[in-house]
Amino acid sequence: MPAFEYVALDNKGSEKKGVLEGDNPRQIRQQLRDLKLTPVEVNEGSAKTSKSKGSGRIRGGISSNDLALITRQIATLASSGTPIEEALGAVAKQSEKQKIKSLMLSVRSRVLEGKTLASALGDYPKVFPEIFQATVAAGEQSGHLDSVLERLADYTEDKESTKAIISKALYYPIGLVCIAFGIVTFLLAYVVPKVVQVFDSMGQELPLLTRIMIALSEFIQNWGLLLFIGFVALFILWRRILSNESVKFRVHAFMLKVPLLAKIIRGSNASQFARTLSILAASGVPVLDALGIASLVLTNRPMRQAVKNAATQVREGGGLSRSLERTGFFPTMMLHLIASGEASGRLEIMLEKAATHQERELNSILAVFLALLEPMIILIMAGMVMLIVLAILLPIFELNQLVA
Repeated sequence: MPAFEYVALDNKGSEKKGVLEGDNPRQIRQQLRDLKLTPVEVNEGSAKTSKSKGSGRIRGGISSNDLALITRQIATLASSGTPIEEALGAVAKQSEKQKIKSLMLSVRSRVLEGKTLASALGDYPKVFPEIFQATVAAGEQSGHLDSVLERLADYTEDKESTKAIISKALYYPIGLVCIAFGIVTFLLAYVVPKVVQVFDSMGQELPLLTRIMIALSEFIQNWGLLLFIGFVALFILWRRILSNESVKFRVHAFMLKVPLLAKIIRGSNASQFARTLSILAASGVPVLDALGIASLVLTNRPMRQAVKNAATQVREGGGLSRSLERTGFFPTMMLHLIASGEASGRLEIMLEKAATHQERELNSILAVFLALLEPMIILIMAGMVMLIVLAILLPIFELNQLVA
C-alpha cells in the first residue's frame, strides 16, 4: 500500500501536513475528509523513485543521529519477532519528524509490494549507504536479518560516536582560534585608535612597536570589511577547487605528510575501514564486494585508491593482509590481526578487534593533540594581547622618563 504525503486545512484554516497510506489519492482525500480536514495537495511519496534523483518527494539524506536511531528501532523490533513491514510502520508512527515518517512508510510500501528490504533501501541511496544494502541483502539470504540489523545498529552508533569525538577535537581548537582572532581584531579596531588620539597630542616620536600597531589598526579600520569578504570568497573558491577529484587527491596526499595530522587521518580512516569490513564479513558479504564497499568509507582519497588497488590484488589471488600492507597506509597491529584472522578463519572477529584497537589508539592521539594544541593557542593569544598592551604602554613609559 503506497504512502502519500498530504497538505490539508483544518476547521480553523490552519495548514496540516502528514503522511497516510492508501490505494490511491482519492482514498487519501476521503480519509482526510473523515478526519474533518480539507485536502489541498496529495502526492505519492514512494511510487516513482530513482537512484539518481532520490525517491518521490524525499530529498537528500537524514542526519547520522536519525539514521542510528531508526536502525536501532528496526533492529530491536525485528529481533523481537516483529515482521519487517510492521516494524517499519511502528518506526514511522514513533517518529515525530515528517521526513523520517514519510521515508519509513515509503520503504514499507515497497516491501508490501513484494520487494526485499535491501531493494527497498536501495531506492534511497542518499539515506542508506551501500553497507546497509549489502548487509541487509546478505542477512535476508541467510535468514539472519535480525542479527544483521543489530550489527548495523551498533555500527551506526559507533560511527556516530567516533565522529563526535573527532568533531570535538577539531571544533574546540577552531573555536578558540576564532575567539582569539575576534578579541585581537576588536582591540586593534576600537581600543588602539582611542589611545592613539592621546599620543598624537604629545608631539613626540612613538616607539617602533607602537607605530606598527597603529599601522595595523588603521589597516583593519580601512580594509577590514574587504579583507573579511576576501577570506569568505577564498574559502568558497577553495571548496569549489576541492570538488575536483585530482586536486582533492593531491591535497589529501599532502595532508598525509603532515606529522601529527597524518596520524589522526590514518587512524580515523583505518578504524572506519576495519569496522565496516568487519560488519560486512560477519554478515556474509563476499570479501571482494566487502572491500569495494568498505573503501567508500575512507574519506582520504589516496587511502581509498590504495584499498581499491589492494582489492585488485586480492581478486588476483593475493592475501588481504599482504595486499593492504603494500599500500603503506595501515598500522602494523591492524595488519597482524588481519593476517591472524585469515590464517585461523576468523577474519570478522580479528577485524572487529583491529577496529576496537584502532579506535582506542585514535582516542589517545586526539587526547595528545588537544593537550598540545589548546595551551599553544592560549599562549599565542596571550602573546598577541601582550604585544598590544606593550605598544600602548611604551609611549607612556617614555613620557614618564622625560618628565622625570
